[in-house]
Amino acid sequence: MSALREAQFGRLTAPGSKPALVVVDVQRDFGDPAALGAYGLTDEVVAGLDATVSRIAALVDSARELGVPVVWVELGSDPARPWKSSNWLREGDYDAPMGETEPCIVGTAGAEWYRMEPAADELRVVKRGYSGFLGTDLDERLRANGYDWLTIVGLTSECCVDATAQDAMQLDWPVVVPRDATAAYDLAVHEAALTQLELNVAVISDVDEVVGLWKKATS
Repeated sequence: MSALREAQFGRLTAPGSKPALVVVDVQRDFGDPAALGAYGLTDEVVAGLDATVSRIAALVDSARELGVPVVWVELGSDPARPWKSSNWLREGDYDAPMGETEPCIVGTAGAEWYRMEPAADELRVVKRGYSGFLGTDLDERLRANGYDWLTIVGLTSECCVDATAQDAMQLDWPVVVPRDATAAYDLAVHEAALTQLELNVAVISDVDEVVGLWKKATS
């Protein structure tokens, strides 16, 4: 282990440190291959996505066993408030109404959590765009609970996980991203996202190492 990594982990596992797990957008429209036909996913990507969702679910179980709080950040696309800049970027029509293919429309099956779900007492935040912090009270709620650092996981690595981790770091949160608990719909894009996160935003780890850090922090 490098001296830098040892110092980083020392801060995370100091006596009294309080970690939290932030799960981003593991919803049916992003995680269920049956909902992703338009993306043309390869068999390798589908297998990797399945493994990633399983790893995230296992990490949620480990967090609960160790008393690490789990925070759920989910996309809620509201037809009454279409995301106009996204419409413009993807379709070229800034003023278009929200279409039926928009992911995670509020009240639809696509917006449901996929192969996992929040417990009744766990913090949930609904977002409108990519970042869990933009236009929400996530930062205030995390601080009100006295958390010290965040492990951020979910879908997808180059989009909503990246945006949430970016904002967390800029809001002064130490961030850890396990490479095996996030994924993209293209393997090269996923690796590029991890490279970018590691350069400027987060410590890149894996699920087993994160659980080890939690054990030290909560012992």
